[in-house]
Amino acid sequence: MVLDGRGERASYLAGRYVDGLLETLATQPLPHSLGLLYEDLTEHLGFRRSSDEYKVMALASYGEPEFLPDFRAAVRTDGEGGFLVEPVEWAAFAPRLRDGEGWKPAHAALAASVQRRLEEVLLELAAWLHARTGDDALTMAGGVALNCVANSRLWRDGPFERIWVQPAAGDAGTALGAALHVARGLGDEVEPMRTAALGREWSSRELVGWLDRADLPYERPRSIAEAAADVLAADGVVAWFQGRSEYGPRALGHRSLLANPTRPENLERLNDIKGREQFRPVAPMVLAERAAEIFDGPLPSPFMLFTHRVRLGWHERIAAVVHVDGTARIQTVDRVEEPLLAQLLEAFERRTGVPVVVNTSLNTAGRPMVDDPRDALECFGSAPVDALVLGPFVVRRRALTSGARDVAERWAGSRAA
Repeated sequence: MVLDGRGERASYLAGRYVDGLLETLATQPLPHSLGLLYEDLTEHLGFRRSSDEYKVMALASYGEPEFLPDFRAAVRTDGEGGFLVEPVEWAAFAPRLRDGEGWKPAHAALAASVQRRLEEVLLELAAWLHARTGDDALTMAGGVALNCVANSRLWRDGPFERIWVQPAAGDAGTALGAALHVARGLGDEVEPMRTAALGREWSSRELVGWLDRADLPYERPRSIAEAAADVLAADGVVAWFQGRSEYGPRALGHRSLLANPTRPENLERLNDIKGREQFRPVAPMVLAERAAEIFDGPLPSPFMLFTHRVRLGWHERIAAVVHVDGTARIQTVDRVEEPLLAQLLEAFERRTGVPVVVNTSLNTAGRPMVDDPRDALECFGSAPVDALVLGPFVVRRRALTSGARDVAERWAGSRAA
């Protein structure tokens, strides 16, 4: 299932892929589009369309779907693998918000209603596709497939046993799809996608060069995972830059801000650091083999594309990562694929008794996710985080502030002399 705002002529494709060939079973021509419906709502709520739809998904958890009957009438499947989306007069449900205006209960109810109807329509489309194919695995792409709440509803209530979502499911993913299509046509073996770490990386020598050019005091501890765990256990925030950058919109432990999940105030703290709305959640990372004891949902979940219910007994222990609806968008860490993250999680658990760490993207409001070392240094310089972990090196905020104090004292002493 490919669900998007718009393609060349269509907004949706249902098909079956076997032995390298795609059989198209249904498409939905424009202007009917679930993605455009969600974009229109995003703009009505004062966010950027084609960019901030995830904010609408988060806001939906704060309301009840009071307007669901209206959207069941306006958005409906056609029984032939497609759907219809009627024009919506958004102001009839809640007044339009301008950028920076505060939302009211009616806005949350509107977001909840559209979110719930989206989930229902996807279930109906999935049921049609399953009836046509009888397959047990569903693969999803398109911008709508980044809606992790809807994905989880499909997993929980839909007919497919397994669901896989491409981690760069939006427009960026078409580049990867095109490359893989050509590669297969040329006879190359196409392997399963086990990681989203497909971007650039830098050697330790190159990282030292950046630190030296920035004239920053840094350390090279025996274990960078243990050093970072010390900061986190002491309730510090760590800017974490390791290996190749992630492909797609999710920080997956390569360009991340990390924090202690046991303190509920760390949610507000991280949203302040990043300049985000306070209704937005942050995500937990957990070792794959520990996930089932804490979270209920599709496992493994390495790309943060599903939401999981937090099991009883854990809500208070990891309060910073539990959304208002009792769920969390988790990242499971495979110790073979991500040995350094596994070491970090184990080191943090030894200090706190909790096998979970907060993981949110390494950026601030309006800026793209950090990619190269210069981005990381600029972000660290402008954001109140306690330590920057750059490969095997760590820069500590207190070392910077004490160094600045020493310079000021020397300068004052020279003036007095």
